Amino acid sequence: MTASEDSLSFRLAYVPGVMPGKWVRVWGERQPDVPLSLHQVSAAEAPGVLLDGVADAGLVRLPVDREVLSAIPLYTETTVVVVPRDHVVTAADEVTLADLADEIVFHPMDDVLGWETPPGRPALERPATTADAVALVAAGVGVLVVPLSLARLHHRKDLTHRPVTDAPRSGVALSWPQDAHTDLVEDFIGIIRGRTVNSTRGRKQAEPQPPKSAPKKSGRADGRRKPGTGAGSGKQAAPAKRGGGARRGKPRRRS
Repeated sequence: MTASEDSLSFRLAYVPGVMPGKWVRVWGERQPDVPLSLHQVSAAEAPGVLLDGVADAGLVRLPVDREVLSAIPLYTETTVVVVPRDHVVTAADEVTLADLADEIVFHPMDDVLGWETPPGRPALERPATTADAVALVAAGVGVLVVPLSLARLHHRKDLTHRPVTDAPRSGVALSWPQDAHTDLVEDFIGIIRGRTVNSTRGRKQAEPQPPKSAPKKSGRADGRRKPGTGAGSGKQAAPAKRGGGARRGKPRRRS
């Protein structure tokens, strides 16, 4: 059992651009007695945060070192180019890397796309962060290629973006140390995968309810039965006639 379980809490790291809110809400509904704390970290820092035990699990960017970390891929993002609203590429619905060949394309130090060869013309200096690169794009110095979630995170009214169809794409995964697959981690995996509370693969299952006993049948509807009554009738039956139905009386005098 980890320290997080001892203190009844779950620590979740997440990288910029990832929105964990929907899963956090479900956790709160299912685990009201186990608070979940969020820790935003850079994509480069995320593996170390998990291996050092600072967080129990993390929503991270792929790839991760599968020798020491487990990972469940969640989704892959569209890659876009961020440009000023009056930039020439905005005339198209989508672009290719060849369309950016003559552009200064910023490649910030926290880039998550893992370029083999960055596109376009290099800037004189690499911006320290994606936020710094966005500010330079707004100044008209160059353009920036990032996952869609980061373009939205750093949205500005004077900037827009277009999909880049042949650029590398960034995947997001839930990850945790291989030697720390705890019950709380399993609970969060169930939430990520959309398992129900009563799923047989989840850790916590609802206890089966004992079968309800059938109501005892009574021989009499009201505890006693009047003699000569029908099963569902409340009226008393008329007494049977005697003598085959003929009425007895005084004999008639013959004339």
